[in-house]
Amino acid sequence: MTLADYLQLTFVQNALLVGVLISLCSSLLGVTLVLRRFSFIGDGLSHVAFGAMAVAAVAGMTNDMLIVMPITILCAVLLLRSGQRAKVKGDASVAMISVAALAVGYLLMNLWPPSGKSNISGDVCTTLFGGTSILTLSETEVLASIVLSIVVMIFFVVFYHKIFAITFDENFAAATGTNTKLYNLLLAIIIAVVIVLAMDLVGSLLISALVVFPALSAMRVLKSFRSVTICAACISVGCTVIGILASAVFSTPVGSTIVVADLAVFGLSSFLGLILR
Repeated sequence: MTLADYLQLTFVQNALLVGVLISLCSSLLGVTLVLRRFSFIGDGLSHVAFGAMAVAAVAGMTNDMLIVMPITILCAVLLLRSGQRAKVKGDASVAMISVAALAVGYLLMNLWPPSGKSNISGDVCTTLFGGTSILTLSETEVLASIVLSIVVMIFFVVFYHKIFAITFDENFAAATGTNTKLYNLLLAIIIAVVIVLAMDLVGSLLISALVVFPALSAMRVLKSFRSVTICAACISVGCTVIGILASAVFSTPVGSTIVVADLAVFGLSSFLGLILR
């Protein structure tokens, strides 16, 4: 099949739509996370989501989002709050929660294998590194991803100036009357939503790349917050489209292919950054 033939397939069109929306949301929040030195929070929350998915699978729940989303949101709030008080403490919290969630989740799935699952290791590997789940989305999953992604983008656009303020100088923002606690809470919730959505795209172990690489690539050649954010969004969307199409044509893992595309762009932008200095 040619690339044009693949583009005619409904499941590829759904994957591209959801992938573009998720990558766009990830890149918008990624700039803020990188600047606030919370780059690895994506790893921590994705591992928490994996542990919650394991609990839902063991419990035999048909809709694991009823467990995954609330637990991930709660941990996002706790991680961001601890990170505000002490940088080392925040880093330690991310490491502790991510490792514990991975260990507990994998242990539960081995002690009480979900009914109908004969290949636990394969399922875990697919969840961690991404598989073909983005290419097998149901109509309900596509609709949910679209709605949640639109909510995230509306939040970012409406509260852009508040996000800008707490990103660069949270103490000054609080002194000028901004309710920084409220916006940090909303930001934590939105981050958790994006992480859960992105797990179907790249897997829990590769989410940090989806969040961090576009932002770092844009920062190599641009300086202002707005220009970096726009550039990061373009890079993220472009790499996601290339990754999904390449994985469909060459039968490679979707998540890994997207991350390799991001890595290539990061290398190119780093080279351009050296030239432009």
